[in-house]
Amino acid sequence: MDAARKGQVTKSAADVYEEFFVPALFGKWGPKVSDAANLAPGQRVLDVACGTGALARAAKDRVGPSGSVIGYDRNEGMLAVAARMRSDIEWQAGKAESLPFPDGAFDAVVSQFGLMFFEDRVAALTEMWRVLKPGAHLAVAVWAKLEDVPGYAAMTELIEGLFGAEAGDALKAPYILGDEGDLRSLFESAGVLNVHIDSRDGVAQFASIAEWVHTDVKGWTLSDMIDDDQHRNLQGQAERTLKHFVAEDGMVRFTHPALIIRAHKP
Repeated sequence: MDAARKGQVTKSAADVYEEFFVPALFGKWGPKVSDAANLAPGQRVLDVACGTGALARAAKDRVGPSGSVIGYDRNEGMLAVAARMRSDIEWQAGKAESLPFPDGAFDAVVSQFGLMFFEDRVAALTEMWRVLKPGAHLAVAVWAKLEDVPGYAAMTELIEGLFGAEAGDALKAPYILGDEGDLRSLFESAGVLNVHIDSRDGVAQFASIAEWVHTDVKGWTLSDMIDDDQHRNLQGQAERTLKHFVAEDGMVRFTHPALIIRAHKP
């Protein structure tokens, strides 16, 4: 369960993550987080817990050739995929709790959907604030509470019923920071000032139930928990119990909101 709690996927899962999870969930948030961080041409930006680089790519597009982006993540498999996608971004491996950069090194620090997996969230946020220049912006996105995400509330219930609490917890892990009060306290504990939290609507979209199940199992930490026979069983059960998430065009769609935390460093 440790890998699931920390969001650490295997090398093969990182490829599935980029191919399916990024277009279904993550890719559309990069421009929104970039907006929250006030990214502009020429800036130097750090993306913490960059994964396969969805946000880092959006940030690089925003800062342009005169700017620079470092994508930073502890997962070597994710970084290998990221490096294949873009060569104009610097990719570095390491832990968020100990950033290898001097004070005030960046014009903006951003992070999307990684904070919930840090071993020490306060230490990581303290580090992100430390490497930010005075007058610059921090922008962090986390998913809303599981009960606000009907598709994954249902998928989690199905997986937990079939395979037990440990497998269910792997899908619950991304949604544990959805309480605005707890988030504000967390950022304040890290010494982050001028915190604003915006609730933003979003939609998850998969081509089919089959693709949704494949993505959740093969592109996440469940890849080490569910074998091929169990995968087929889950597929059949999902086709029957989750069909109400299929739209008339055959696509799977459901509400998938997020919270964007932004802060301006004095």
